[in-house]
Amino acid sequence: MKLTTARVLWVAVAAGALGLLASHAFDSGWLWRTEPGQQALQTVVNATAPKPPPGVTPAKVGDPMPKIALPGPDGKTVDLASYRGRPLLINVWASWCGPCIKEMPELDRFAREQGADGVQVIGLALDTVEGVNDFLAKVPVQYPILLDTPGPADSSVWLGNAKGVLPYTVLVGADGRILKQKIGPFVEGEITGWAGKH
Repeated sequence: MKLTTARVLWVAVAAGALGLLASHAFDSGWLWRTEPGQQALQTVVNATAPKPPPGVTPAKVGDPMPKIALPGPDGKTVDLASYRGRPLLINVWASWCGPCIKEMPELDRFAREQGADGVQVIGLALDTVEGVNDFLAKVPVQYPILLDTPGPADSSVWLGNAKGVLPYTVLVGADGRILKQKIGPFVEGEITGWAGKH
């Protein structure tokens, strides 16, 4: 095939345009706020994650939610299975995680809008009791907070976060199956569309 100057220029312009589009999609973050973008990101993160310990199987979309029972800051243990029958949004965070802290007012707004039959929001802190209590004294939220110790077999890993990226959010349907997994923070207004009606 003979390459003409016009064809070479056209290919160069097309490649440049695709490069600019890809750069904008990744830099602005809008690609990560789409379901295909999140699936691609999850695939990349999982491919580079350390192998989980024996017996630990990180959940995927469509899997049943793993059995998780954790204490709150008050020391009382809560079994996440007790929320079965309504959708459950589990947001994994830590008091030292800047993006986690930034999205908490948005999560709190969403939780307050849900009422008794809507999506139940749970904050799962990979943190110390002292760190969580100090943080919640300054930035209180209306939804329940549970605590776990970060590590290769923590609840976040069981929920599909094999690399331990924060923040990390999982949406569980009323039937107890994982509907969505999200790496990274929510921007203002995003959570309502992401959690939707289930």
